[in-house]
Amino acid sequence: MTLEIIDLHVEVDGKEIIKGITVTFHHGKIHALMGPNGSGKSTLAHAIIGHPRYKITKGRILLDGEDITFAKPTLRARKGLFLSFQYPPDIPGVTIRNFLRTAVNNLRDEDTKYSVVAFQQLLKEKMAELAIDPSFANRYVNDGLSGGEKKRLEMLQLAMLEPKYGILDEPDSGTDVDALKIIAEVINKIKRSKGTGFLLITHYNKILKHLEPDEVLVLVKGQMTDVGNAELADYIESNGYAKYLSPREGSS
Repeated sequence: MTLEIIDLHVEVDGKEIIKGITVTFHHGKIHALMGPNGSGKSTLAHAIIGHPRYKITKGRILLDGEDITFAKPTLRARKGLFLSFQYPPDIPGVTIRNFLRTAVNNLRDEDTKYSVVAFQQLLKEKMAELAIDPSFANRYVNDGLSGGEKKRLEMLQLAMLEPKYGILDEPDSGTDVDALKIIAEVINKIKRSKGTGFLLITHYNKILKHLEPDEVLVLVKGQMTDVGNAELADYIESNGYAKYLSPREGSS
């Protein structure tokens, strides 16, 4: 099973950001996507999930062989795609418990939806795995949460929804060492138990030390410029992106 991106071109507000990307993400593998700021990493993530602001002008997206290039985000979610946000939005007035129950049940058939009691038990188990205090479920979604708490909530959503493919937009940003380890543990556990494939966007190599990516990709100026293994991430950590940029940009 694969998530295939074929000659993808994406515009945002009339400007082309993604310029002909072809890449395949595999079920049960971790693909790390790295690149300088403004290279198009988040644009690619939002285009895959179907955000209406990100206009696909050319190319295709195939999910396990099915063309979902212009499918609605809800359909993509039902078919197994998940996106964690770089900057998760606040939803005042909506508790984490109610938000998660609605999200989980919306992806299930009518006869398999969780009852209140069954869902509460599942939520309790998942929160315990993430070392999250049970009272956290009564807080409003991201409202007043720290950066690390928001990222942990994103991982709780991932654990609850159990997607086929998780697109994680900088899950390590704003996290301390302990939170980083927990996030990595969740990703590894879901990969092993559910065979979930991951596209993990990151600027840093620290989280990859805990994840052992199967593939590292480098995106620069909307194009894939390099591919390798964990050694490539080590190289970037030590040397940056200078060799992928023009001499003028690399020296600035």
